[in-house]
Parts: sequence; C-alpha cells; structure tokens
Amino acid sequence: MEIEEAYSLLVKEISPAGRPETVGLTGSFKRVAAEDITAPFCVPSFPKSAMDGFAVKASGIRGASADEPVSLRVTGEILAGDDKNFEYEPGTAVRIMTGARVPEGYDAVVRQEDTDLFSGSCGDADLSSGSCADTDRRAENKPGGPDERADADLRMVRIFRPVSEYTNYCKVGEDIKKGDIVIKKGTLIGRTQAGILASLGITDISVVRKIRVKIISTGSELKKPGEELLPGQIYNSISYVLTAALDHPCFEVASEICPDDEEYLEKSLAKALETADVIITTGGVSVGKKDLMPKVLRHIGARTVFSGVNIQPGTPTMGCIKDGKAILALSGNPYAAIVNFDIYFYGVASAFTGCDAFLPKTAEAVLKSPYRKINKMRRFIRAYTEGGSVFLPAGSHASSVFANLSDCNCYIDLKENTEVNVGDRVRVMLNPMF
Repeated sequence: MEIEEAYSLLVKEISPAGRPETVGLTGSFKRVAAEDITAPFCVPSFPKSAMDGFAVKASGIRGASADEPVSLRVTGEILAGDDKNFEYEPGTAVRIMTGARVPEGYDAVVRQEDTDLFSGSCGDADLSSGSCADTDRRAENKPGGPDERADADLRMVRIFRPVSEYTNYCKVGEDIKKGDIVIKKGTLIGRTQAGILASLGITDISVVRKIRVKIISTGSELKKPGEELLPGQIYNSISYVLTAALDHPCFEVASEICPDDEEYLEKSLAKALETADVIITTGGVSVGKKDLMPKVLRHIGARTVFSGVNIQPGTPTMGCIKDGKAILALSGNPYAAIVNFDIYFYGVASAFTGCDAFLPKTAEAVLKSPYRKINKMRRFIRAYTEGGSVFLPAGSHASSVFANLSDCNCYIDLKENTEVNVGDRVRVMLNPMF
C-alpha cells in the first residue's frame, strides 16, 4: 500500500471533535476556532486620523503651496480618545492627533509637517490677528518638533500643500465591516487573529477541544531518564521526542512505559481507550518474539486500517481504529517512529479539528549533496533545506540513528528504484512546526 492510500484510509475514519469549549482571549492563542466569528461592529467605528496634523476640508486648500499657503482658523484640538466635536465652518481647521476622531464635515488630514506649525514660523505670531511675523525663527527650530509656544496657543495655521479627500483619513469600517466573518471555523488562532479579536472586544471564544493523546512506549529494556540502567537496558527517548512534538495548546499528552507483557499491554491499551482520542504506541510491531502489538490490537478488537506500507524506515507501522479512536503503532526505532508520526498524526489532528494548519508542507528543492543509494522501497531521507536547495548533513541514514536529526529540518521523499544526482529536483516534506 502506498503512503497516500494508507493516510487517506486512516483520516476518513476520524470524526470531527464534538462539543467545543469556550475560553478567554488569551486562552484562545494557538487553538482552533470551532465556529465562524463575525464582527459585532466596524473597525474603526469612527473616522479617525492617520497622522498628527490638521483636519481640513480638502476642497478648501486645493491651491495651497509653499509660495501661496492657505491660512485657516484653528477652532480647537482633538487628541486620541477625546470625546469632542467641532462643527465644520468654511476656512477652519482642527488640530488633530493620530488615532483621534475626525470631526464631521472635515474630510482629510494635512500632515503637521506640511504646515507652519512644524516649521515653527508661528513662534512669535500675532495670535490676535492670525499673522506669523518672525519667519526667521524656522531655522532655529529642530526638524521634527513643533515650536512649543505655537503648540500651546495656536489660533491660525498656514497650509503649504493640498490634499485630496480622505487623505490620512481612516474611514469607518476601513479595516473591518460589521458582520464580516473575521475568523473562519477551523482557523488556528495566531497573533493576527488574536489582534483581530482584541480589536473587536471579543473575550469569549469557542474553540475545538484539545486532542487527548496517549503515548505508550513498549519494551522491557526501557527505563525513564534518571533511573539506574542495568546491562541491556536503555533510556526511553522516543516518548520525549513525541511529547515535545505535541507541546502545543491543541494537544493534551500523557505517556507511559509498558514491558513486553501481553496482558499488561492489553490492559494499558484498554485504559487509554477510555479517555484518549489518539493512542500512539512505539515498538513491538515487527516480527520478533516480543513484537506483541499486532496480536494485542486484534485481541482488543482494533480494526487494522493499514500495515506494511511502502516506506522506509517504518514499514511495519500500523494504523488502527477502535471505538472511533485512532491508534498509530510505530516502530521502536526513534527515526522510523518520528518519520511515520509526522506523516500520519498531523492528518489525524487536521481531521479531528478541521484545521489544515497542522498538515505538513511539501515543496521541491535542488539536491546539493550526493546520495548514491538506490532504494528498493520509497525512502524518507533526513535532510536540511534552505533557499530552494536541500542538503544531506547527516552521515548515517539508519533508522536507529536519531541524534543527527538536530541538523535537519525536512525529509527528502524519494521514490523506490530512483537514482538521484546533485542538481536534480527532489520532493521534500518540511518538519511540522507551529
């Protein structure tokens, strides 16, 4: 069976998560939206200024230039957050700050830099007459900052440049319109989505409940890190690899070690099926004397969806279903286990949550390192890709070797009986990352 067929058969058995849960805004980060979220109001909900400057009527300053500025009477000032309103009158302007509400009747904002307030020419102005007397003061003012006296007591402003309607003017609903679907069902809530929710004041979000995952590492030789090793024993590493891979707000993970004992393993699986949505086992799937997993899975009534897929490493990997729960029985070899975990688990997660963000990404890249072996089966080769190229930093590609994965970020998906040379384009699967 090909990987794609095995994947498809398993995923179609997965039912979407049931009843969602409601969480607060910060609790929704990196969770999956369980329903469409619509905007309760427009953003912005009022016309606001995009600049520090002066709210004007664009038609009233069309002829403005540095040589022939247009003088306007300043009727007041609005800061961001102010609840003020100034009735429009021809020949007037309102000083306004970024984010402040533009008064009705004014349809544009002139940048402060395009007025004599910025240059400081009104520093010694005769404010009663509205004239600016000492234009030589401009040279004494630092660029970028208004003259403090003009800032404090401005009555007139001269405009040196025209603007069109709605220049530096954010219209109501420019960002979001009331009733818009701002987050679709099945969306993974990231930083952008969090900002959208916050801008709408939404604090209660319906999200898909967490996927409960149980990892069962089989093998009488396995010990927990920190325990004393006896001759012939090893530390269990693969459950930590998988737990780290599942360190994500959408997953809830528990793990245990089971000895090579049929009765013990059967009880562990039965107990895991009571609470877990997905069970991942490692080890015991091949044909050795203590490879008990196929037999135990039959005993508990699990239905095998696939086994013996065309892939190296991890050919014996099994995908099973029991009571609507997915069981992935992986190899005990660390590299074989993680490759097949990446191939199948995230598809299960996507089907469960309705979120495509979990699916591994594939791409093409140019092979930059020699790979001389021609494999009899489809092979997933650890590699590193960057800038459209792919390299083979790992010296060994054995399924039992794992440490050299730290130099890799993808797999080359190489079909069986295929020869590749430096410069060939190959298919790569990127390691799932969140």
